[in-house]
Amino acid sequence: MLTLDKIFHAQVVLKDIIRPTPVTRAFGIAPDCELYLKPENLQNTGSFKLRGSGYKIAMLSEEEKAKGVIACSAGNHAQGVALAASKCGISSLICLPDSAPISKIEATKNYGAKVCLVEGCYDDAYNKALQLRDEKGYTFVHPFDDENVIAGQGTIALEIIKDLDDIDAIIVPIGGGGLISGIAYAIKSIRPSIKVYGVQAAGAPSMYNSIKKGEIEALENVSTIADGIAVKKPGVNTFDIISKYVDDIATVTEDEISSAILALIEKQKMIAEGAGAVSVAAAMFNKFPIKGKKVVSVVSGGNIDVTILSRVIERGLMKSGRQTSLLIELIDKPGQLQNVSRIIAECGGNVISVHHERAGETESVTGCYLRIAMETRNYEHVEEIVAALKKEGFKIV
Repeated sequence: MLTLDKIFHAQVVLKDIIRPTPVTRAFGIAPDCELYLKPENLQNTGSFKLRGSGYKIAMLSEEEKAKGVIACSAGNHAQGVALAASKCGISSLICLPDSAPISKIEATKNYGAKVCLVEGCYDDAYNKALQLRDEKGYTFVHPFDDENVIAGQGTIALEIIKDLDDIDAIIVPIGGGGLISGIAYAIKSIRPSIKVYGVQAAGAPSMYNSIKKGEIEALENVSTIADGIAVKKPGVNTFDIISKYVDDIATVTEDEISSAILALIEKQKMIAEGAGAVSVAAAMFNKFPIKGKKVVSVVSGGNIDVTILSRVIERGLMKSGRQTSLLIELIDKPGQLQNVSRIIAECGGNVISVHHERAGETESVTGCYLRIAMETRNYEHVEEIVAALKKEGFKIV
C-alpha cells in the first residue's frame, strides 16, 4: 500500500542517492500565470527516474540484493536503475532493444549496468527481461507500476512544497503514470487544495483516454517526440491513483512540445527532452484554468537526443512565428526578386533562403514560383510582411 509515511521514508533513504532540485521562477514563458519549474532535468542521470528506482532497490531484502536487479528500458529508467544499483553496491542488467541509440547504451553501461541487447522492439526486450528474471532470480524493477517506485517519485512533491508552500497547481507529465501518481498522492494528502494536472503527448494519450473512458485502454501504436512518455498502456496501480487524486488531464501537440523546448532554451537556458517539456507546453498554451495562479511545472527530464534537437528547435521557431516560409507567384521578369527582398527588409524580416522555380502550374505562362524562408518576430510580424507584399501586387500562394 502506498502511504504518505512511505514517501517521507523514501525522502530519507534517497538522501545519498539523488540531488534535490530547487524550484526556480520562469519568466516570459507563460505570461498568464506565475510559473515556476521543478527542474528534474538537472537530477543525477538527467531525469526523475532515479528517485523511484533508487527507493525500490534500496528496499530490497539482502537475498534480493545478492541476486541483483533487471529492468527494461531504452532511456531514462535504464540509467536510473543502473546508477541506483551501483550506489547500493548491487549488480544490474538492463535489456535494451538493439535499435536503441548508441549514446543511451553507452550511458547505461557508464552508470555501472550490464546491457543485454535484444533483437526487435521494446516489447521484445521487455519479454526477454521477464524471461531472465524467472531464470536467474533477478528482481524486476518496473518503470512505473510499483508502489515503491511511485513513493520515490512522490518525494518531488515534498521538495516542491518545502520550496513553495503557497502554490495553486502542479502540472506533471504522464507516461505510465508513476511520476504523477507519487506527486498527486503526496500533495492531496498534505494540501488537498492544490490542483494536480497531468499532461500527455497527443500522439500517445493512453492515460488520457483511459481516464476519460473510466477503464484502462491500450493503444495500438504511439508516435511522438516525447519518447519518454510514449507508453501504450497505463499501469493498474497508477490508473487507480490518478483516478482518485488527479484533477484533470490534457494533451499537447508536437508543435506545442517543440515550442516549449525552444522557450526553455531561450528563456531559461535549460535543456528539456520532449517528455520533460510537456508540462511547460500545457502552461504556455493554456490547457488548464491557471490564469493568475501560482503554478509549478515539473520538467521531468533533459535527455534529448542531440541529433533531433535542431529539428525540434526549427519546429518550435515555426510554431511561434519566429521562422516562416512564403510561396509567391511572380511574373518571370527582371527585378521581381529585388522588389520582394526590399519589401521584406523594410518590414524588418530577414531572408535566410530563396528557391526560384520556373516550371510549375502557375496561372500565367510567364509565371514562376518563389519560395522564401525568413526569420520573423512573431505571427503579427508575418502578417505585416504578407500584407505589404499583397499591397505591392504580389500573389501569396
